[in-house]
Amino acid sequence: MSESAKSVKILVVEDDRDEAELLCDLLQEHGYQSIHAASAEAALTTLADSDVDVVVSDVNMPGLSGIDLCARIRQTTPDLPVIVTTGAVDVATAVAALRAGAWDFVIKPLTSQFAMSAVGRAVQHHQVKMELRRLRMALAASRPVEGIIGESPAIKSVVDLIVRIAGGDATVLITGESGTGKELIAQAIHREGPRKDEPFVAVNCGAVPANLLESELFGHVKGAFTDARRDRPGLFVQAGNGTVFLDEIGEMPLDMQVKLLRVLQERVIRPVGGDEERAVSARVVCATNRDLEAEIDAGRFRQDLYYRIDVVTIHAPPLRSRGGDVLVLAMHFLQRITARSGKPVTGISVEAARTLLDYSWPGNVRELENCIERAVAMSRLDEISVDDLPQKIRDHQRSRIVIDGDDPAELITLSELEQRYVRRVLAACGGNKTHAARVLGIDRRSLYRRLEEPGEAHEDISASDPAHAPD
Repeated sequence: MSESAKSVKILVVEDDRDEAELLCDLLQEHGYQSIHAASAEAALTTLADSDVDVVVSDVNMPGLSGIDLCARIRQTTPDLPVIVTTGAVDVATAVAALRAGAWDFVIKPLTSQFAMSAVGRAVQHHQVKMELRRLRMALAASRPVEGIIGESPAIKSVVDLIVRIAGGDATVLITGESGTGKELIAQAIHREGPRKDEPFVAVNCGAVPANLLESELFGHVKGAFTDARRDRPGLFVQAGNGTVFLDEIGEMPLDMQVKLLRVLQERVIRPVGGDEERAVSARVVCATNRDLEAEIDAGRFRQDLYYRIDVVTIHAPPLRSRGGDVLVLAMHFLQRITARSGKPVTGISVEAARTLLDYSWPGNVRELENCIERAVAMSRLDEISVDDLPQKIRDHQRSRIVIDGDDPAELITLSELEQRYVRRVLAACGGNKTHAARVLGIDRRSLYRRLEEPGEAHEDISASDPAHAPD
């Protein structure tokens, strides 16, 4: 019996005492709480006084029928699923029940398999529906840090760090996979601190050609090179007392790393072709999707620069580790996209929400935003359905680690369980071995040893390491 099942309350509406006891006992055997009402009128009184997750009601009862009860519940609590039961196989009755808003229609006698399957589906539907409603309310509420959306412990930890460090001058290193919102975090640090009225300037160190990066950062004087027809201030000067955001700093060439190190140490820059140094006061925030410690080992990143930029580290968590934030973000994007496009899509169906939660989101928040934009464009209803989602998301099968079960064929050895868990943590950390080792509570050498044990898919995992992956 799961803890979640224990908190689920089922209202059984049945005038036949024997039938009611049978169904209540069956529900309790499966871990649910059950309440009995002998009539539809008594059921309405119960619903007014207590929270219920699912109603299971007979059709034929004295006074109000089960179909009448369905219609009343649909008017007052439309998200509450009602399962209608009847001893007669009557198509007209089934159609009438469904038109009245019944969630499902079950023929008596109520066997364990069919009754519990219907109840299980209804419970899941109701829980997802309630979560969607709660998340809509959360979106409307004020957020502690503008631009950072979510309620998961992982993102709350990020928000806490932003608030704590925003008022200082310490250099910040933001790590995380592509698409996790590293620049949004950098902007939030700038916006929450005393530099918020000063410029925020950003550069992607991997997008600027190596021979132009120095000029981009430090500026140049007239005649420094062929196209230098006038003096040009670099980003450090343009930022003034604001913030310079160096995105993908792991892509910076080694010779530029030396020059950046000096700027961070001395707080002065020298324009390309210039003889005079100029003091700078901008705060520096860096970001990378690479494992910089692995890059140091490979000779691609300077250790002294790493220690200079790694004063405060914020890890942008992958979307797959943020649980219900997937739906929070999905609804945020839905509201923004529909406001821009004018398309009357106002929600996400329960089935689509469940599909979004089950997907692993290798492209993180950026992939989710693209998914919702496509879904809005494809939707022909007032809410996004499963059919509106991309094929790869509809077809995704969530991987799992079996740690219990009744089928002996599913059980695995302790060694295999450890190997699977190590792989799962590494995948959740985007292949970043340094971060995975921290999560596992071991050093990197111990992690490498576990990856090299017999039976471990070492090469496949290494291929996902951001230190060797394209942006």
